[in-house]
Amino acid sequence: MDIRIGITNTARELSFESVESADAVKKSVAHALESGAPFVEFVDSKGNAYLVPTAGIAFVEVGTEESRRVGFVA
Repeated sequence: MDIRIGITNTARELSFESVESADAVKKSVAHALESGAPFVEFVDSKGNAYLVPTAGIAFVEVGTEESRRVGFVA
């Protein structure tokens, strides 16, 4: 699933693929924002970890869990 994170005062977005479910990502972001945690951690499909400061999060876009189709659609 694709995840895009917008960070305030930055022109670029953080974009990566994760193996976590959409609900797990939403819950971890919501918990970090509600509890006042200084950062939220994400792990991509390659095992890389990203620490994003919660004060700088502008938006989080969580993609769908559907796999992409290959080929022609009739």
